[in-house]
Amino acid sequence: MKVNRLEVISELILQYDVDKQETLLKLLLERGFNVTQATVSRDIKRLKLVKVLGENGIYKYTKPSAGSDNGENGFLSDAVDNVDYAMNTVVLKCRAGTAQAACAALDSMKNSDIVGTIAGDDTIFVLMRTENEAELLCKKFTKELCNGNNENSVSEKQ
Repeated sequence: MKVNRLEVISELILQYDVDKQETLLKLLLERGFNVTQATVSRDIKRLKLVKVLGENGIYKYTKPSAGSDNGENGFLSDAVDNVDYAMNTVVLKCRAGTAQAACAALDSMKNSDIVGTIAGDDTIFVLMRTENEAELLCKKFTKELCNGNNENSVSEKQ
């Protein structure tokens, strides 16, 4: 039943502009799925759905684009526009509405040098253990996520 429900959710977000969990819950109930909001929330997490700004100016759920490697790094590279650091904090500037999903993808990488992360709508702060680790992560992300095109690249600071 769960697999079928996940497939239906995938179809629903393509067919409708699903802007919140309550909307998705209502659509599922209309299709005979008697689920709770908590179940819908878990399904959204399982499907790794993200919110993007729709053509109508309203955020809606969608599946993240696969990117170059069809994984978290692919989504990160689609979301991240700019990388910089100050002291032991790396700052990732993202496309509007993608920072929280990009942050979840970053957290799933389980990098032991990362103390913690916090995300807003278009910005992620990554707290590193040392300034050196922040510089290394910034260089790595600049190369991998921004294709080396970062106006505030680390090499320009030296």
